Amino acid sequence: MVNNMIIDTHIHLYDEAYKNLEQVLHEATIVGVKNMIVVGYDYHSSKKAIALANKYEDLYASVGLHPSEIKKKEDLNWVRELIKEPKVVAVGEIGLDYYWDRTYEEFQRELFFQQLEIAEEANLPVIIHSREAALDTLNILKKKPIPGVMHCFAYSLEMAREFIKLGYYLGIGGVLTFKNSKKLKEVVQETPLEHLLSETDGPYLAPHPFRGKVNRPAYLPYIIEAISEIKNIDIETVKMTLAKNAKDVFKI
Repeated sequence: MVNNMIIDTHIHLYDEAYKNLEQVLHEATIVGVKNMIVVGYDYHSSKKAIALANKYEDLYASVGLHPSEIKKKEDLNWVRELIKEPKVVAVGEIGLDYYWDRTYEEFQRELFFQQLEIAEEANLPVIIHSREAALDTLNILKKKPIPGVMHCFAYSLEMAREFIKLGYYLGIGGVLTFKNSKKLKEVVQETPLEHLLSETDGPYLAPHPFRGKVNRPAYLPYIIEAISEIKNIDIETVKMTLAKNAKDVFKI
């Protein structure tokens, strides 16, 4: 039943941090996490994501080229090929990242737009990574508003409203449980539950009280609980709505 299900819409399960994957998946099942979307960031990780999705019935895959992996103009035919795999449910993670290095901004914008076009051709949603690039991301999506999620949302409430106007969901993860996450708490408080998704971004960004450790899908209930408390909505309603949102956007 959907009301007992939690969906992790963003995890990198192929990461070497998950040494005992069977145990990780078992722990997730115990706390009600059923489906997970294993997200690639380049060709090799996307292939690994597909392999895991093919091996485990409840896993799905997303393929794409992450902005931090872009150093030149690249041929994205591999994205077009990999999205033909039956368990691929999204293109991502794609987007813009100006945080570490602004040298390749132009290439990032070009390849981001190309991957939006690929998603449009395939009628697939997108998983968008955007860091220190809010306006450029927004302007590109206004030109090509492909349905999807703003993964690991970290911008202001004003910016959240702009993305929601375009129809985007906001991916909410462990950062919400951090004491210093006032901005994200405000976003969650003011954003209708119908526009939120639950995610770990594992193995990164584990919620309190596991901050700094390997993030596991079994920790998703901590995020659900935080959303429930901030919005003053009962946990079962939060679970049910977030699961419905994930099913609606990813068609799983």
